[in-house]
Amino acid sequence: MNPSLAQLPLIGLLRSASGRFALLFTALFAAAATAAAVVLWWNTAGALDRQTDAAIRADAVALSERQHGAGLAGLVTAIDDRLALDVQNEALYLLVTPSRGILAGNLEAWPPQAEADAPWIRMPLLRDGTESEARLLRVDLDDGYRLLVGRDVAEKLRLRALLSEGIAWAAASSALIAVLGAWLLRRALEDRLAPVYGTAAAISGGDLSRRVPLSDRQDEFDRLGMTMNAMLDRIAQLMEGVRGVSDAIAHDLRTPIARARAKLEESLDSAADEEALRAAVEQGIADLDDIARVFKAVLRIAEVEAGARRAAFAPFDLAPMLADVAELYGAAAEAGEQTLEGTLPDSLIMVGDRDLLLQAVANLLDNALKFNPPGGTVALAARWHGGLVEISVADDGPGLSPEDRVRVGERFFRTDAARTTPGSGLGLSLVRAVVALHGGEMVLADRHPGAEARGLRVTLRLPAGKLSGLGAGPGMGPGMGPAGGPGSTPAAAAA
Repeated sequence: MNPSLAQLPLIGLLRSASGRFALLFTALFAAAATAAAVVLWWNTAGALDRQTDAAIRADAVALSERQHGAGLAGLVTAIDDRLALDVQNEALYLLVTPSRGILAGNLEAWPPQAEADAPWIRMPLLRDGTESEARLLRVDLDDGYRLLVGRDVAEKLRLRALLSEGIAWAAASSALIAVLGAWLLRRALEDRLAPVYGTAAAISGGDLSRRVPLSDRQDEFDRLGMTMNAMLDRIAQLMEGVRGVSDAIAHDLRTPIARARAKLEESLDSAADEEALRAAVEQGIADLDDIARVFKAVLRIAEVEAGARRAAFAPFDLAPMLADVAELYGAAAEAGEQTLEGTLPDSLIMVGDRDLLLQAVANLLDNALKFNPPGGTVALAARWHGGLVEISVADDGPGLSPEDRVRVGERFFRTDAARTTPGSGLGLSLVRAVVALHGGEMVLADRHPGAEARGLRVTLRLPAGKLSGLGAGPGMGPGMGPAGGPGSTPAAAAA
């Protein structure tokens, strides 16, 4: 668009949403005013015309019947009587012979307009030196005689002109009110949107603390403001999370990277033989593999949080999968002098990503066994409860304080008690992301409230999802076999 054209008021008005709303308001108001004027005209001027035509037609019919009953003499008498009784001097009559000779009436001559095919005639009229207008109906009588019956509509024309003038003034007033209303509407819209503009400008300028101010009206603009504020809060939370993750990555990876570098440098300087050098290199490779696993876990969490795995959702039987996980981690529990108990149903059908849920449960069991004391018990259970699938893992470890429970699931967050154990603090982050992807929630509670070793119970509450005609709930749909059977192995835990 030409820049000079964009500066024109009308072009600028059309490019503005508030301007377009204002123009729409003007158009609707103008349409309503036009409709009102048309109705008013139809019910006044139009009604007068219809009334006049009806009176002329009735008079013409009566005179025709008089001519059939009393002949021409009776018709002439009837016309003279009507003219004598016409106090308002509006009636017009003319009875002529076939040769256009005048027999009766108050018109001076047969008008040329009466020779047209149409019976209705509208013609100018000069009476007593005053110009007027006549509305006439031609009636063809027997033997070539013709009759004109009509009315002088001068008064009705003056009334129509007065009505037209009133409508014109009303239209002008309506147009002025429409323009004023459009301007006020535009101003009102711009005033309500100004805080949104200001907040957006401040945010784009780097002030992430700004929020849209809200009024007490709770209208559409307030709902828009609340939605924007919630979005900005979420963005601020995500940015804070990004900063926290960046700091945590820098802090947690600095040590293994420095350690690997130091070992490699030391082996270059002081390796006694090839075997010692190989051992140092292998240790460095192991440290780098740990770093790669951390990055892989972070990318996996980001993939899950972005919802990229929803395409893998499908119906499957959760019970066999949990049985496989319990069997695998049961051996690890025995090696650590612990006990893994499983309370699982025969079948538990749901819709979701089987691999992600497998890894989430594996992470929970790995954490439980890691913090469970020797001789303790880890319990894995699943059930259908309140329309949700519940998976719970409980241990006899030290548990978590209320403050730590709030932060559990943050990337790289580790409690003080977990600092001395292997891990990167990403296991529960992945669990929380998987639960969020499935539209569920992760609930933390004490396993033994009030005890010194309170233990921890982590419960995943997941919606079963739509099973495409299969029965939802405990048990399986008609004709449905287990989607996941024995033989599958859990993915490696993220932490």
